[in-house]
Amino acid sequence: MNLLDQLVVSALPFIPKPIVGYFSKPYIAGPSIQDAIRVVRELNKQGAMATLDVLGESVTSREQATAAAQTYEEVLGTIDREKLDSNISVKLTQLGLKIEEEFCYQNTRRVVEKAASLGNFVRIDMEDSSCTTDTIAIYKRLREDFDNVGLALQAYLRRSIKDVRDLLPLKPNIRICKGIYVEPREIAYKDREIINRNFTLLVETLLRQGSYVAIATHDERLVWEGYRLIDELNLAPEDYEFQMLLGVDEQLRRIILGDDHRLRVYVPFGKEWYAYSVRRLRENPRIAGYVFRAIFKPRH
Repeated sequence: MNLLDQLVVSALPFIPKPIVGYFSKPYIAGPSIQDAIRVVRELNKQGAMATLDVLGESVTSREQATAAAQTYEEVLGTIDREKLDSNISVKLTQLGLKIEEEFCYQNTRRVVEKAASLGNFVRIDMEDSSCTTDTIAIYKRLREDFDNVGLALQAYLRRSIKDVRDLLPLKPNIRICKGIYVEPREIAYKDREIINRNFTLLVETLLRQGSYVAIATHDERLVWEGYRLIDELNLAPEDYEFQMLLGVDEQLRRIILGDDHRLRVYVPFGKEWYAYSVRRLRENPRIAGYVFRAIFKPRH
């Protein structure tokens, strides 16, 4: 990242909220479920699937966590009524993980059970490393009774290959992504090339054992590695999917779809848009720098 982009990232907390909102519009469907429906419908027309994320995490009360579970049940009902090609993604700290693990499990089970009744699927997002062990434990418990639930694992974590191998007997449905949380070197790889190679190792290990893998990346090198493995293993389109974030590299999205691969777009929506927006701008400093330059660009 260049010096300007670095300075802008540091200054993000001081940028007025409406400005952050304006430049975050491509990455968030909007504050309401109606906004999400509109975006998913358009994605479906383009041939893409979706996963809906109700923004919000790290809740501090049982009431908030219970309300979040209820909201996800309502979202699943809306997906079904509107006949959208979409599943949902949940963060366990939004469902009470930092309050009590058993309470979080029961909330998550409620959501997964609702999804199962509607023939839908729940993806459990992975959060920072303080959540990893508990998130995997809850996923394992859910898999005892449900097969419509999947997990996300992060390629920058040193532990992820061991986690993958431990999960293989479940034939898990796993999203592999690079990882975005700031972690110490003892926990996470820092070298980009190592992270990319570990990403490919995780995807390959899962695919070779017959697991369904969501290859979540905007890095065309990793898309190519996915193509290579798909060809080498002679996989059918229903054996895997690619995933991308809303608003990021739409050209690459069209290329992947044009090559007849299934692709799912992560569609966040909800009132808690600001924290998500700031995090996305922080993780993509070039966009943050663009925001700054656009604000101060002379108008003629």
